[in-house]
Amino acid sequence: ILMDHQNLSEHVLCMVLYLIELGLENSPEQESDEEESACGQERCHDSWFPGSNLVSNMRHFINYVRVRVPETAPEVKREPPASTSSDGLASSQNSGTAQVFSLVAERRKKFQEIINRNTSEANQVVRPKTSMKWSAPGATPQLTTAILEVKESILSLLIKLHHKLSGKQNSYYPPWLDDVDVLIHPEMPRYSHGDGMTAVERILLKAAVQSRLNKRIIEEICRKVTPPVPPKKISSAEKKTLDKEERRQKARERQQKLLAEFASRQKSFMETAMDVESPDADTAMEVATSEQHVSEAIYDCVICGQSGPSTEDRPTGLVVLLQASSVLGQCRNSTEPKKLPTAEEEQIYPWDTCAALHDVRLTTLQRYFKDSSCLQAVSIGWEGGVYVQTCGHTLHIDCHKSYMESLRNDQVLQGFSVDKGEFTCPLCRQFANSVLPCYPGNNVERSLWQSHSNKCMQDLVQEVEDLQEQLGTFPSETNLSKEMESVMKDIKSTTQKKYTDYSKSPGSPDNDFLFMYSVARTNLELELVHRGGNLCSGGASTAGKRSCLNQLFHVLAMHMRLYSIDSAYNPWRKLTQPIQDKNSEQVLISEDLPEVPMLYRDVSSLLLIQILTMPQPLHKEHFTCIIKVLFTLLYTQALAALSVKCSAEDRMAWKESGALKKNTSNGEKSWEVLLGHVISELSKGKIYEEGETEELTVVNPDSVERYLQQFCLPFLRITSLLQHHLFGGDLPSCQEDEEFTVVASCLGLLPSFQSAHRFTSASCLDWPVPAFDMVSQWCSELTSFADRHPDQVKALLIQEPKWDLPRLLQLPENYNTIFQYYHRKTCTVCTKVPKDPAVCLVCGTFVCLKGLCCKQQSYCECVLHSQNCGAGTGIFLLINASVIIIIRGHRFCLWGSVYLDAHGEEDRDLRRGKPLYICKERYKVLEQQWVSHTFDHINKRWGPHYNGL
Repeated sequence: ILMDHQNLSEHVLCMVLYLIELGLENSPEQESDEEESACGQERCHDSWFPGSNLVSNMRHFINYVRVRVPETAPEVKREPPASTSSDGLASSQNSGTAQVFSLVAERRKKFQEIINRNTSEANQVVRPKTSMKWSAPGATPQLTTAILEVKESILSLLIKLHHKLSGKQNSYYPPWLDDVDVLIHPEMPRYSHGDGMTAVERILLKAAVQSRLNKRIIEEICRKVTPPVPPKKISSAEKKTLDKEERRQKARERQQKLLAEFASRQKSFMETAMDVESPDADTAMEVATSEQHVSEAIYDCVICGQSGPSTEDRPTGLVVLLQASSVLGQCRNSTEPKKLPTAEEEQIYPWDTCAALHDVRLTTLQRYFKDSSCLQAVSIGWEGGVYVQTCGHTLHIDCHKSYMESLRNDQVLQGFSVDKGEFTCPLCRQFANSVLPCYPGNNVERSLWQSHSNKCMQDLVQEVEDLQEQLGTFPSETNLSKEMESVMKDIKSTTQKKYTDYSKSPGSPDNDFLFMYSVARTNLELELVHRGGNLCSGGASTAGKRSCLNQLFHVLAMHMRLYSIDSAYNPWRKLTQPIQDKNSEQVLISEDLPEVPMLYRDVSSLLLIQILTMPQPLHKEHFTCIIKVLFTLLYTQALAALSVKCSAEDRMAWKESGALKKNTSNGEKSWEVLLGHVISELSKGKIYEEGETEELTVVNPDSVERYLQQFCLPFLRITSLLQHHLFGGDLPSCQEDEEFTVVASCLGLLPSFQSAHRFTSASCLDWPVPAFDMVSQWCSELTSFADRHPDQVKALLIQEPKWDLPRLLQLPENYNTIFQYYHRKTCTVCTKVPKDPAVCLVCGTFVCLKGLCCKQQSYCECVLHSQNCGAGTGIFLLINASVIIIIRGHRFCLWGSVYLDAHGEEDRDLRRGKPLYICKERYKVLEQQWVSHTFDHINKRWGPHYNGL
């Protein structure tokens, strides 16, 4: 009963307590202390108690009992017959409990059989005192001896039963400790009424009255369970509160029991609904899932409400919105914001934007170097890159398909196009247009986060190379692989072809390769922009659980693994192995256009290529190895760019000072030595001969160190974000001046023993091969290029990136300034004054709204400009109405006005003619929505524009 066995009801408990009480009443009034040593005459070998006196039997402590149970009993754990000594008896309490219950159940069954037979047969069976060798009619099951651990006496069981019935620990307190008269004059009516606790208290009191030993043992048991406390008088008010609290507690327990029952019923219903094959397989599955529980990612489907892991056959996906974005391309390399032109002499030339400079760079590289090599040396996506965002909700792919089918059949007019795959999240109603499959399996990469490897750098470099050369096999035709292919098509079709096709030979696989890793780059760069351009704030992803980059990397990696890089052109070899035979390299160069020199390659692009072409999930040690190798190249690029910026005298000084320190023990980790070596190597060509470039103002060790850190920081930020998404763990927050050291140590570049006060960025270097050999090899590629095209050497060197955050144009304070200049301005295409003039707030272009004169191939000018300027997103200020309209793909909406009158009210269509002034708060909100790509989620009144704006 104490163990909550289902076969034993309250009626049994009442009967047991009543029988014990009867036994105590009919026992001798006082027993002598010596009597306990005397053995009862009526003993048999299977008896549990020393005698027939209940008063002494109550305190008898039973360690083990030996019982006979049928071998066929399913829950019995059988053991060979053991000796009576307690040695070697290691049966667990649970199995012991199960055996006791099976024994009780067996006895009940046999008694039932006895009752059913005639009386004479029953007498024959009951009379002999054997060891319960019952035999069922028909079959005679074999009995086996089992030894059970009990370690209780009747008294201890009664006290524990009191605790159980009261629902409180240590609820029983011997009454004679407060009042000794209770034992001398016990006032106990012969037949008392009350609940189970009262009955137990009455039995314990009777046992204590009849035997001093019992009294002492009861006190000892209570003392073991709880230390003695002084008696406390409880007032009636307190008693009421306690009763109230007790009732609440019981109600809570009842509620929890009900909920647990509902949950178990729901689970059993789901199992039958999902057609579980067999109970054995089911229990095996439960065991397996309990083992994997730590690492298996569990997703909740917001349509069917089921929870479970994503599988190959039934994948789960994240609700995502894919949209083309040119926000990154609008970054400028000056902190001074561009102003909206309000006079003829004010013009905006888009030559200094990030997109324009990257475009020029790629075109220049393609002119002088092999096309396939150029397409691995840069990233695209600054204009027309694909940004992936999610609301964080997941659903089964098959549930999503049926949901889309129901939306197609829905007659209600919707603000989105179901035929284009658009829908709203079934839970939060956020706009979406695709589902990103979640990669199944346990999150191994998360668990490898802490794993520190003791392998040496050379071994890891070799392992990375071997892993990259493993050919990616085309995935088997599972539902998951089909969905991954489907979402990849969605990603490609999100942006226009002109933003994905940069190869000289159209349809080249190099294009797809470039596009795929650039999608990862775009999303990482945009997250960095959302964090304010640096990682000083630290913490988890800005959107928390709303980041979908981990799933996106898996989709991209699966597709990129299908494109094998020829081992001869694998950049990893050029990063980690000095070329042995230089003549063969020269022959190779003379035949065709050369490959892009390593010092011209974008290191962040190389990082993504290395990561995404390796088998997933990636091990942390391999990730750190790739970062360390790429950091050596990045640092050399920084030194080369720095050497070009120095004057000829400074170059000579650094060259000499570097040569003097070259043979010191840590020469490979000193920027002075490495800078001197770079200058001496590059001096062999015509690199420094061409006209002077902009020089550093002051060339001293501190300014050089600052320059090197600023040069390396953008790469380290992107790498930290990538590590955060692949392996979990929050990013540490820091001050701006500490950002380099904090991020470097987070990535495992910075040795732990580095002292903070005299820190140099070169201490993060960890060369896989001798530093001077690698630097000489990379510089020789530049000098050979300088011999043929000396005018382009400096222009192509990667410069220190100083991109400011993307911003909209700065508007004048008074709206009248804009109105006076633009409402009479003629259109550049048709040279007429437009009926509805508008101006783009991203680039300042003047356009005709709904102007048929400027229509091209059924596209009106605003729609056309939104595609060219923002890859489908346009923000236009309507001059004659003072309101802003947003174009997003095939839809548009009225955003409102950022110009308000003196009372803070809009004047739409300028009907009231009040002076209007800029509301900076509103304009900041508009800019924030543009940068964070949240127009679709925040603005609700969207309608189709049918290309007529």
